[in-house]
Amino acid sequence: MNKGFFDALKVLGDENSVDVDVLVEKIKSALMKAVKKSYPDCENININIDPATKAFEISIIKEVVDYDSYDANEIFIDVARTIDPNAYIGGVVAVKIDTAQFGRAAAQSAKQSIKTDLREINRENLLNQFQSKENECISAKITQIEPSRGTATLLYDKTELYLFKNDQIPGEVLKEGQTVKVYITGIVSKERKPIVKISRTHKDLVKRLFELEVPEIYDGTVEIKSISREAGSRTKIAVCSKNEDVDAIGACIGPKRSRITNIVNELNGEKIDIVVYSENPEEFIAKSLAPSEVTKVILDEEAKACTVIVPDSQLSLAIGNRGQNAKLAAKLTGYKIDIKPVSEAARAAEEAQNEEIEMTEETEDELVLDIPEDGEQEASEE
Repeated sequence: MNKGFFDALKVLGDENSVDVDVLVEKIKSALMKAVKKSYPDCENININIDPATKAFEISIIKEVVDYDSYDANEIFIDVARTIDPNAYIGGVVAVKIDTAQFGRAAAQSAKQSIKTDLREINRENLLNQFQSKENECISAKITQIEPSRGTATLLYDKTELYLFKNDQIPGEVLKEGQTVKVYITGIVSKERKPIVKISRTHKDLVKRLFELEVPEIYDGTVEIKSISREAGSRTKIAVCSKNEDVDAIGACIGPKRSRITNIVNELNGEKIDIVVYSENPEEFIAKSLAPSEVTKVILDEEAKACTVIVPDSQLSLAIGNRGQNAKLAAKLTGYKIDIKPVSEAARAAEEAQNEEIEMTEETEDELVLDIPEDGEQEASEE
């Protein structure tokens, strides 16, 4: 029985990532409550659980007396010597308890207490394990895919995490046994049952991947200034170098495109545009619309907006499929971007010029009409 108990104890510890000694103390506490419930009048209860010797004993310590006693804490000398031949009056003996005598209610109480303790231990362990990893990237192995909902179960250091469908990269097919990188967006319900939220669509996953792949970003030589992303389709990332001898874009791409290729593969083929950040808004906005060419940027700093003029042949490229390129550029720069082709901008400029000429001519006409004739002026003077 004891061997089975300690085998189960080890399994329980392994499943919950709890040290056996800690688990033993929790079980002792739960059993003490159960014994006191079954033996409310007993004052001295001893519980011995020793994994090393496989000893598991529960006993009530009773004082040896020379008379028949109805006190639950006393035992007659003749009875005491059947337990310990060396018992003597005034001494104590340990009367072992058969755990089967606890009764159903007491056993259920002990079980519930252990469950509560385990939940608290698991809560503390999870917080200790992941609290320092919030807003970080980890690698986890996919152990199960739920076909109906598409939720993926991932295993990270014996802890199960759940990657929901809306946090997966659109179009990506995850497989059991596959190891993927996920971004920990946070931990919810910390005070009760903590849940680790993970994502593969968050834009900062891209940032962490670049930090892992590009030593110059990790050590601060190259800085990521901003990121905009449509997961599964395209990401734009603005970088700058703090060392004039280091090419920011070259560092991110890596020798023979090795670094950027690793990141793209991790993101299931997602396209990545790397642009050099500039303190000059016009220059930064122009670069953000890559791969399109930009002719001119007309800035409205107060409205945080701009009009971008591009060659007619570059209009669709600048806007992108369903406006994607323009949207990502706007998110990257923080400016509202209105894109116009050169022909439309020229036509609008010509119309504006014509309107200005017409207004000038009207003003001149009004001035001519207001000048009095010489005769009228003389009559007025008389």
